[in-house]
Amino acid sequence: MTQELTELRNYINEGRYQEALEIIDDLEQMSKKAILAKIQSFLLRLLIHLIKNQVEQRLTNSWAVSIRDSILKIQSLNLKENNKSYYLKEQEWGDYLDETFEDAIFAASLEVFEGKYNPFQLRENVNEEYIKKIACHFLKMTYTYSRKAIRAEINHELSKLPGGENWQ
Repeated sequence: MTQELTELRNYINEGRYQEALEIIDDLEQMSKKAILAKIQSFLLRLLIHLIKNQVEQRLTNSWAVSIRDSILKIQSLNLKENNKSYYLKEQEWGDYLDETFEDAIFAASLEVFEGKYNPFQLRENVNEEYIKKIACHFLKMTYTYSRKAIRAEINHELSKLPGGENWQ
């Protein structure tokens, strides 16, 4: 990125505004790509813990904290600087969920029942539709609730997960 900024400065100083605008476009794309990668990493963490919760039918404090933190980070990262628009719109999560779900199965296989299942065995024990439905519900909350109000709503929804009644 340092090279791009140096080129941008030179183009502006030389009056080569079209080239400068092209670099700005490239920088914007790089920034968006980096933000989407961060969002996807928090989505992966969310899915891993939802898978563990569904298979083990319990909710540990650690998992609840991770789920909550993932949702809060997704909400924060997804909202653009103008606080009016999003990098990912509500209807765009399907592809991200599909792509990330398989990675979550592989990662969760190390943790579910202390690695009892390999990824293929775990896949057989997971209700994919259920996990995606719960994940979508949490993701929709990021568009509905303010940064302050979402915290209480997440806690309420966590209490509805298997084992959640004991967590709260």
